[in-house]
Amino acid sequence: MSRNLEELPAFDFASRRRALLDRIGEGIAVFRAPPLAVHANDVEYRYRPESNFYYLTGFTEPDAVAVLDGSAEKDRFVLFVQPRDPERETWTGKRAGVEGAIETFGADAAFPIAELAGELTPRIAKAKGLHYRVGVDEAFNHRMLDLARTSWASRPRTSNDLPTSLYDPGPLVHEMRLMKSPEELAWMRTAIDVAAEAHVAAIREARPGLGEFEVEALVEYVFRKSGASGWAYPSIVAGGANATVLHYTANADRLRDGELLLIDAGCELGFYCADITRTFPIGRDYTVAQRRVYDLVLAAQRAALAAVRPGATIEQIHERALETLVDGLLSFGLLDGAAERVISEGLFKPYYMHRTSHWLGMDVHDAGAYNVDGQPRPLEPGMVLTVEPGLYFSPQLADVPEEYRGIGIRIEDDVLVTPAGHEVLSAKVPKDPDEILALRG
Repeated sequence: MSRNLEELPAFDFASRRRALLDRIGEGIAVFRAPPLAVHANDVEYRYRPESNFYYLTGFTEPDAVAVLDGSAEKDRFVLFVQPRDPERETWTGKRAGVEGAIETFGADAAFPIAELAGELTPRIAKAKGLHYRVGVDEAFNHRMLDLARTSWASRPRTSNDLPTSLYDPGPLVHEMRLMKSPEELAWMRTAIDVAAEAHVAAIREARPGLGEFEVEALVEYVFRKSGASGWAYPSIVAGGANATVLHYTANADRLRDGELLLIDAGCELGFYCADITRTFPIGRDYTVAQRRVYDLVLAAQRAALAAVRPGATIEQIHERALETLVDGLLSFGLLDGAAERVISEGLFKPYYMHRTSHWLGMDVHDAGAYNVDGQPRPLEPGMVLTVEPGLYFSPQLADVPEEYRGIGIRIEDDVLVTPAGHEVLSAKVPKDPDEILALRG
């Protein structure tokens, strides 16, 4: 399907920065885009900036730092970037440089990254609070803490002049990211449509004898030909018992007649993610046990989806799915006792060991708190979440009848909370078993 990505709306990065500056008051916030990472020897991974950094700047080059300075009278948005270097640009492509950081990306001021310490130290000294998220880059963490100590030590000591506090800006930015703007939703809809097209292609083409890797290649071909940057997470293409491994990504086996194929795959487009899972027969039809389990998982997903509306919570969505799954497992004879006891004691966990939903956005497990003031957070219009119940019967479960062993089924959709209830954004991928069989021909 042809898509004109140029027609998708631009993001208002300046508005996002203003919103964060309002939240930090006279503090200063520092965000880093890490340097390139080495894949092997002198080969580097394809670069993707850190999500919070991109959300606030739109800048996509590595080894950069963004500063939002609420204590400054001017130059409140400062970028530190790699300077222009014609020799290096011959090898790796054009850089924005200091000039481009101002002209293209709207920085009030910009400096080479090598000047970070000299420019940032006096700013930290004046600010009422340093907002910096300690991350996985230990070297840069130490560098920031050293800059903070140097800044605080330079301040005159009076009884009313205490050292600046260190805050995590993540929760502030994540609350902004949790509520999707119309522009973000336009990009997410497109990403999810692309992922849906890839799943439909895989449902049509998968057959006995193909490699899981061949189906993976088909899915990711559709991603790239449609303009996505690639996968949002390593694609799971799990035939047979491989589907009982939740994050199976080897994708190395051959598909066998009589088994199921679970595909959990989503693309990233415009730095926004899709996350869709479907499970279907590799051959012509489901076995009796496969269809029984599939129908139960689908019923659980439909019960969970029916609960998605403003004011509901992710916990309630999970409860609806879990109640349906437990009732079904009891009817199959795979669990014993009262449903309430099975749930309270977690007796279902050998077969359903994950939650039903997570936020979706720039990250596949997106930013945003699940609890507020110690209570599950009510859903609001503009939030996007997944709904993905499943059942998994490992071949190692000796107390499970043989007909169920090796069956792994998950059904996952991407769902927007709307004022009237919800919208399933990934509805273009069939999940009714008869529709799936019809699509497979």
